[in-house]
Amino acid sequence: MSKRAIRNLLVSIAVVAVTAGGIVFLNRGSSSPADYAPGVAGKDVLIEVPTGATGSEIARLLFANGVVKSSVVFFQLAVVDKRATAIAPGSHRVQQRIPAKVALDQLLDNKRIPNLIKVTEGEWTDEIFAQLIAQGFTKDEIDKAVPRLRFPPGFGIDGIFPVGFTGLEGVFFPAQYSFAHGTSALTVLQAMMDRFAIEAKDSGLLAGSGSFSPRQLLTIASLAQAEGDPGDFAKISQVIRNRLKIGMPLQLDTTIHYIEQSRGQVFLSFEATKIHSLYNTYQNYGLPPGPIDNPGRSAMEAALHPEAGDWTYFITVKPGDTRFTSSNAQFLIWKSEYERNLAAGAFGKK
Repeated sequence: MSKRAIRNLLVSIAVVAVTAGGIVFLNRGSSSPADYAPGVAGKDVLIEVPTGATGSEIARLLFANGVVKSSVVFFQLAVVDKRATAIAPGSHRVQQRIPAKVALDQLLDNKRIPNLIKVTEGEWTDEIFAQLIAQGFTKDEIDKAVPRLRFPPGFGIDGIFPVGFTGLEGVFFPAQYSFAHGTSALTVLQAMMDRFAIEAKDSGLLAGSGSFSPRQLLTIASLAQAEGDPGDFAKISQVIRNRLKIGMPLQLDTTIHYIEQSRGQVFLSFEATKIHSLYNTYQNYGLPPGPIDNPGRSAMEAALHPEAGDWTYFITVKPGDTRFTSSNAQFLIWKSEYERNLAAGAFGKK
């Protein structure tokens, strides 16, 4: 056969490419992965996204269940669309034969997530338990599951906790979770704790820092989470360190709200600061015995990496306006401004 004949033969043969989505035939002049056209959706299917699944793993899962035409096109979308990082582990009800973008939209649609449990940053463990009960679990099932949980090293329950406290704050990572019908309470809680273990390791929290143990850093993270907005977490972390260094009580209102189990409160009475509790940072020096909520990743990182500063005081003068200072005189001026705003209703009801 002549060289020209061989060349013509090669040009006429379709190029076969093996991809993560299986075998895709790329005709001459076309290298884009296939995608379903809008309007040809099929029946609903239930898929299970494993905890910690990567974008490519989710793409292959969608392809295997007939949701997308090619895993490549979904993976390419997941790389550029940051919403893909919010896909929750667990069950998702999605349609077959849909475009990759529609598949992503459906994976993020809470209405398509059966048995959804959404743990928000700063949520108390008792509030998570209440969600489980609302999903059909019993208190007895939860109580029996707790002693069987496998804690990450450095975060197990230690010390004596006041009556009414679980001692489990901080170890259930804030995220969306969904589980198949019939899943045990132990499996649900362990999945939340396993996700926390991943985040604690990846953030560096598990390794500790300086004189702070992993559990103490988690406690600092929970305080920052409760006290301010994400943009202030690193400064609040530094204030906590500065107060500890000079032997000043932390005097954080959120620790009192935690004792009282009161949400949405801004005003704190003088009588409340006298409550007898190990968590009362007005009456006790140092960190409380454990976290006061379940903090997110940004609060964990702030606990590890405080912003440098000499601040020992901070106050939210009005919503969105938190100020930091090392001067008690300046703090008192801002406190007067806060009290005027509180009286004027800037924070809503007392």
